[in-house]
Amino acid sequence: MTPALLAIACLLTITLGYGSLCAVSPLGTCRKCRGFGFAMTTDRKGRLKRGKHCRRCDGHGKRIRLGRWLYNRAVRIHHAGTR
Repeated sequence: MTPALLAIACLLTITLGYGSLCAVSPLGTCRKCRGFGFAMTTDRKGRLKRGKHCRRCDGHGKRIRLGRWLYNRAVRIHHAGTR
């Protein structure tokens, strides 16, 4: 197998794998709060305590994946263009 063909096969596998992940599980954990919905902070003694409400995920701990966001956008554009 040539290196170019191997690279194409690897990229195709990764793309199809990510596409199926976005189809099965469109929401992923928030990278900012790590799925807690709030930031973890420490007090002066070094113990963990609940921090502020996460603005990125609005406190849900889940965000829509990039691939699913792009798919939803494409469907909306297609739907608006064919009406």
